[in-house]
Amino acid sequence: MTIEARLHRANGALTTLSNGRHVWNADVDKTLGSNDLAPDPHDLLDSALAACTSLTLELYIRRRQMAVTGLRVTVDHVEGKNEQGQVRYQMMRRIFIEGDVTDAERQKLLEIANKCPIHRILSGEISIQSALA
Repeated sequence: MTIEARLHRANGALTTLSNGRHVWNADVDKTLGSNDLAPDPHDLLDSALAACTSLTLELYIRRRQMAVTGLRVTVDHVEGKNEQGQVRYQMMRRIFIEGDVTDAERQKLLEIANKCPIHRILSGEISIQSALA
């Protein structure tokens, strides 16, 4: 699947994103010279992990007919540098489960959360190739 990003310079740095079926936006903060009209790319990255975790858990909960009455996932991040001066992006994901769920079921849900596709991608090696078109 291809994601296309189109910059709208008249609106600061507002960028429209599309996968051919859906359209959404990204922007940056006013301190960076834009209008803060949409989430910034870091928010979009963090939201991908939160959404994937929530969806993966919901599908598992449905299949197992678990007594979960509420599910909420939050993701925070901290940026820094490692000893070699490379960017280090640390995400903290918290999973809030409501309902009549045992400790063993909670642990299984954490295990399932760690198997969500975005978690696996972000935890593995990522290669980015760039070319001018």
